[in-house]
Amino acid sequence: MKRFLIGLLLPSLGFSDNIFFSDHSKEQAIESSVLTYTGDKKNEILSTTVLLFRNQRKIAHGCIVDSQGFVLTKASTCVGTRYIRTSTGESHEVRIRKRDHATDLALLQIMDKKNWPSVTWDTLPESSSEGSWVASADARLSEIDLGIISGTHRKISREGGVMGVMLGPPEKGQSGVPVIEIIPHAAADRAGLQTHDIILLVDGTPATSPKMVNNIIISKDPGDLLLLKIKRRSQIIHSRVTLGHKSVTFDLFNRNLLMSGSVSKRKDDFPLIIQHDLPLEQTSVGGGLFGLNGLCLGINIAKVDRVMNYSIPASIVKPLVEQWMKEILEKSNGPEIQ
Repeated sequence: MKRFLIGLLLPSLGFSDNIFFSDHSKEQAIESSVLTYTGDKKNEILSTTVLLFRNQRKIAHGCIVDSQGFVLTKASTCVGTRYIRTSTGESHEVRIRKRDHATDLALLQIMDKKNWPSVTWDTLPESSSEGSWVASADARLSEIDLGIISGTHRKISREGGVMGVMLGPPEKGQSGVPVIEIIPHAAADRAGLQTHDIILLVDGTPATSPKMVNNIIISKDPGDLLLLKIKRRSQIIHSRVTLGHKSVTFDLFNRNLLMSGSVSKRKDDFPLIIQHDLPLEQTSVGGGLFGLNGLCLGINIAKVDRVMNYSIPASIVKPLVEQWMKEILEKSNGPEIQ
């Protein structure tokens, strides 16, 4: 694997495959170049990345995108953010100024300081082509992590929520939809549903068929609540089910997913993503994804599993930030209300 990664890096560092190296000397040359390229840009990456906190707990990373203290991050994670902390240990209060559902991005503003270092965007597709090396600040903003672009740029479709059950047709003369099977550890199992339960109501709507129940479920997103009224033998039970991800629910016994730890709540329905294999933590999304030249290629938007993460590319992020900054500036320069 190591030699494969080094082979991918050769062109980006100016080495020709026709140049003769022993395997050992080639590895040393490339690794030295990676460290040099990365080391030169380390401070730029760390100084433009911040930690977001809610109730004294770190919840995400953020990326400083304007010298006036505007910070971009993951919208669905940053709710309730009270302050940011820099790589030098400074803490500053923030407030949320803008949100975008399509990209799951939010714009925050640091309230008590100006003249911040900010990223420079790289919107060229070839800069984030498959096999390119990339970097992001680590979880504590003390070092930077390295990885590679591990997939082609693509749209990620919406999954919809999943309860993790198999439903049967209503029995003759009885109302409700029976639960035939439950996937272990899935949303329904965690909520306490059992086989042979009869679902009577879904979000207050009578359950008339498996298709009808499924249509309501897929109209919701992973993490949304589903309110059920259930008949269990002679009892009537009200249950609250937090819907899961389809990819996780049906791969619960996938070794890779079992080793992944916490993943992002929202990791689908994106207009375009860069896929990479940086060792991100779930609370490290929201920061910038950088090339080895220190330019920002995008914003890390989702940890999908142990070896796969998504970033929204700079070609989408940059115009969005520019539009938001224009709107904020126009509002601040507007006439005062008497």
